[in-house]
Amino acid sequence: MTDSSRADSFPLHRRDIAKQIFDSGGENLLIVTGLGSTNWDFTAAGDCERIFPLWGAMGGAIPLGLGLAMARPEKRVLVATGDADTLMGLGSLTTVAVQMPDNLTITVFDNERYGETGMQATATAHNADIAAIAAASGIPVTGTIRDQEEMDTALPEVLEGRGPAVFVIKVRAEKLPFVLPPKDGAYLKDRFRIALLGDTGIV
Repeated sequence: MTDSSRADSFPLHRRDIAKQIFDSGGENLLIVTGLGSTNWDFTAAGDCERIFPLWGAMGGAIPLGLGLAMARPEKRVLVATGDADTLMGLGSLTTVAVQMPDNLTITVFDNERYGETGMQATATAHNADIAAIAAASGIPVTGTIRDQEEMDTALPEVLEGRGPAVFVIKVRAEKLPFVLPPKDGAYLKDRFRIALLGDTGIV
């Protein structure tokens, strides 16, 4: 058993990390964000048509990112999701390891909390290690990032390294103001498809 309050003092702030990734990613980067905090964080970083935010699909970010990476191997796909979302769908990591898309990076913003339901501690506040689970699933590149120096070192691998990769980014457990992406699912789908396929994306 570990201290379930330790994330209250983690040095990395999730919104700063989202901004760093977004600003460094370039026009070729497609981003899938998991429901909850990473949706708000990447919307705050710079809401745009290359981001597909999931509303109400807990555990769905990694499978969606996997499918996208397999369908568009010429694009770089980044999944940015939380520890709770990842824990909901751990089996998807084994599927990623079977399919082995080299253009896929999964970043898990791990604040060790269920942020949308009251900040209860998740399993990563205790003994669960998502990077270790990913490695044991067969994903070849995994790591845990705990401070800004480690983030700066890992960023080229996150954005350009050969995948599939899973990077767990330990971020502070903090409540931040909502910065919401659009809630219209049809609109989000259409704008993403146009960004990916051009005007034919909604024909």
